Parts: sequence; structure tokens; C-alpha cells
Amino acid sequence: MADAWASAHEATRSADVALAAVPAGGDNRLPPPAMSEPWPVRLLLIAFALGFLGLFVVLPILSVFLEAFGQGLSTYVSRLAQPESLAAIRLTLVTASIAVPLNVVFGVSAAWVVSKYRFPGKSLLVTLIDLPFSVSPVVSGLIYVLMFGRRGVLGPWLEAHGLRIIFATPGIVLATIFVTFPFVAREVLPIMQDQGNDEEEAALTLGAGGWRIFWQVTLPKVKWGILYGVILCNARSMGEFGAVSVVSGHIRGETNTMPLQVEILYNDYDTVGAFALASLLMGLALATLVAKKIIEPRQFRR
Repeated sequence: MADAWASAHEATRSADVALAAVPAGGDNRLPPPAMSEPWPVRLLLIAFALGFLGLFVVLPILSVFLEAFGQGLSTYVSRLAQPESLAAIRLTLVTASIAVPLNVVFGVSAAWVVSKYRFPGKSLLVTLIDLPFSVSPVVSGLIYVLMFGRRGVLGPWLEAHGLRIIFATPGIVLATIFVTFPFVAREVLPIMQDQGNDEEEAALTLGAGGWRIFWQVTLPKVKWGILYGVILCNARSMGEFGAVSVVSGHIRGETNTMPLQVEILYNDYDTVGAFALASLLMGLALATLVAKKIIEPRQFRR
């Protein structure tokens, strides 16, 4: 009995020492164990990783900017100032400015419904949210053509009423929304599920209404997830090619977004113009990475 009591006392003392060693701030993650591989193996793995990234990531990025500015800044600006390039930039910005806010509304609403309510078909809704990740963008664009095209299901009715969706801006917006709507929902949903409903229920018992609970309790808890989803959604909206290519019709100066215009300029042997426009998309990608690195620690802490 005495030995058992001593063993229990020693175990309790060891646990107290371990808890005392946890740093302030609540981060109780243990440091990673030391790598057991010899240093030549580690050096070889690091060199392989750096070489792979340099060959397939860094060099292509550098080549884009070198080609874009290869003939000087004035040529670069003049290529971007071409009417068709300006129209592509304008259409891309308009598409993103419509698709991103709508996806934010849908993403937050879907996350709210899935995390706060129980209803039949809940798992089906979650599956449908992930659907664009498994469907080719080209297929999604083709679906809209079959629905809203001239010979589609709703095509004759739309044509009779003078409405044009395919080969016009509405079709581009719809295709972009389809391929980008999961981003915000997929960032907000885990946060709402992990944090539970305790604070909302407490606010409800204190007499707060639904909108007040959402704006003052729920929204502050998920704001970093929303912002993270907006960054990803905006980047995908501006860089989408497959779905937009199917529904746009490639009408120069009207329905070409920046990725489509890059392809057209390259096929027309306007290399400088193509890479000048591609450099804007590359700058957007780099800005997205920087924004992600800024947001990720805040989202993790929340």
C-alpha cells in the first residue's frame, strides 16, 4: 500500500511539473522531436525541396516578369493600355466584385445553417458545397451552356424575352460563382462548428434578437475565416479560365477576362502583351500569398 501511495504521489508530482512547463498563453503543444536522420540525408532533402521549388515555381515567376518588362516600362504600360486588355481587366474586376460578395453571403448563410440547425438532408448540403472541387470547371461551364444557351433548356424563353446570359457578362459571373462559392463556406463552417452555440444561447436568454446575435456574437468570431475565404475566392475569381472560357464565346473587347486575353495575345504572337497581362495575375497571386500568411496566424488563434 505504501509503495502504491508513493507511486501515485510521484505521478501527480510529475504531472504538476509538466503543467508548470507549459508556456503562458495556453499553447500546450510539445516541441517536435529531434530528427534522427544523419545530416547528409537532411541536407539532401532540403536541397531537393529547394531545387524543386526553384525549378517549378521561382523560375516560372521570374520568367513572367522578365518577359513582361523585357522591352522597358513604357512598352509594358502601352501593352496594358490596349483597349482589349483594358476591357479584359475591367470585366475581370466586375466579375470578381459581383461573385465575391454573393459567395460571402452564401458561404456565411450555409455555414450558419449547417452548424446551428438540424434538418433532413444536412449531409447532402455539405456534399453539394464541396461539389465544385470535384467537378471540372469546363464541365460546369458546359452545364450553363446547356441550361441558358440558345438551344438549351431555358434558351428559347430567354431569347424570346431579350435576355442574354451565355456569351455575355451574366454567364461569366454565373460560371465564376459556381467554381468559387465553396471557399468562404469551407473556411467559416469549421470555425462555427468548433465554437459551438453556447454564446449564442446565452445572448438569446438575455433577450437578444436573431440579427443582433449574428452581428455582435457570431460574426466577430468568424471574421478572420470570412476574410481568409474572401482572399481565396477573389484570387480564384480573377484567375478562373476553364468555366469562363466555355461561356464567354471569346468575343474580343467584350467577354474576355484577363486569363482569356492572355491566351489570345499569346496565340497572336504578342508575347510582351501576354506576359504583361499575366504579370498582373501573378502579382495578384503573390499578394494573395502574403495576405494568407498574415491572416493564417490570426485565424488559428481564433
